[in-house]
Amino acid sequence: MNAEKKSLTRTLVGRVVSNKMQKTVTVLVERRVKHPLYGKYIVKSNKYHAHDETDAVNEGDVVEIAASRPLSRTKTWTVTRVVETAQAI
Repeated sequence: MNAEKKSLTRTLVGRVVSNKMQKTVTVLVERRVKHPLYGKYIVKSNKYHAHDETDAVNEGDVVEIAASRPLSRTKTWTVTRVVETAQAI
């Protein structure tokens, strides 16, 4: 078997669409779902508020977020790592 230990916390990967709040970012997570009748793939999306302790994440960055205890009314996720930084134009 694989020697790696599987994480029990739920993780998602998405793009940061807003970092205007203090220590909070809004992450847009998109997933592709097959339509049950027509078979066409549809892009469904959800937005999550995630805690960013260092305030180092910028808009356009791709980040991984993990479920945590409720930190506020809407914030139950934390940023665990930056997968890809946004390219400056």
